[in-house]
Amino acid sequence: MAGARALLRLCPLLLPQDRHGTAYEGFVTAQGRDFHIRILLPVDLQLKNARIECSWHLKKILHGYRHILKQRLHSCPDLVSFMVELKTVLEIALKNTQDLHIPRPPEYYSCLVRDLEILGWNRVAYVDTGLTTVKLKAEDSSGRQHLITLKLNAKYPTEPPGCLVDFPVPFAVSWMPQNSLLDIYNQFLAALESLKEFWDALDEIDGQTWVLEPENPTRSATTRRIAIGTNVSVNVEVDPRHPNMLPECYFLGADHEVNPLRTKLNNNMHLWDPKISLLQNLRELLEIDFPSRAVLEKSDFAKDCGICYAYRLDGSAPDQVCDDPRCGQPFHQACLYEWLQGLPTSRQSFNVIFGECPYCNK
Repeated sequence: MAGARALLRLCPLLLPQDRHGTAYEGFVTAQGRDFHIRILLPVDLQLKNARIECSWHLKKILHGYRHILKQRLHSCPDLVSFMVELKTVLEIALKNTQDLHIPRPPEYYSCLVRDLEILGWNRVAYVDTGLTTVKLKAEDSSGRQHLITLKLNAKYPTEPPGCLVDFPVPFAVSWMPQNSLLDIYNQFLAALESLKEFWDALDEIDGQTWVLEPENPTRSATTRRIAIGTNVSVNVEVDPRHPNMLPECYFLGADHEVNPLRTKLNNNMHLWDPKISLLQNLRELLEIDFPSRAVLEKSDFAKDCGICYAYRLDGSAPDQVCDDPRCGQPFHQACLYEWLQGLPTSRQSFNVIFGECPYCNK
């Protein structure tokens, strides 16, 4: 209910279309203008599998920002957070769209070229032909490559450029009219170093374990679904500001497999040591060794859905497993939900449906 109220305050013209909160339709407002939008969520309300439908006008405005919005869908914890991000991106997009039709004075170009020369052309990854979009590249102290996209308006440098980064946290620029691109670049470098431990922790997980989801994680992604065994995994949500603290852990698999893991985590929680890596802590708390990329293939524990016979469905891996130890067949939640809805013997309580396993009939 609190989330629904927060969404209503943020977007009063965006209303739920069903009692499950899986469909919203209405308008999102930016710069005094209303844009029609429709948001469809899966039954588990996971944003990463949401579908966004909008008017052709809004689609045209957001065309150059699709990759940013896709990243935000994967990284935002709830719909309210995503709508905040969407409105921010829309404000930037509208501002830059309007600026395209404003002729720039000669001082704009001379100032921009001077700033780029001071910054160093070796740090410039891209400049568009209209000199309104600049991409700068940087390397953090761990050797990772990063980009920052700057959208400059006609009043630059009086007004700061819009900044788009692949970060798990907001990036706010401190700007004065006498500042230059070098000041933004230095703030970008400082932000990269503040996130170093977060990316170190996730890089270790990506390099030493089998990550089932996301398949190709962006730098803004804060979750990893790590394989533990056949049809057993743990979803880890890492706090980018406190990456060495105990993350939120959600186990997926049959009850007889995951219940002992939950017990170990609860019993050993006090042993968490922020001085050692996140992955090593997880190994010690759960008293397991995660499947190694050097020894096992993904196919050894990543099994296809028992209904659609595919592993990936709209980017998601199977996340539901039959609890019968003799079966243990995995399914995509969407496949299982649709299957059970079609069975006359199934019963539903609020957003949970109960029925027989399509594989073993238990």
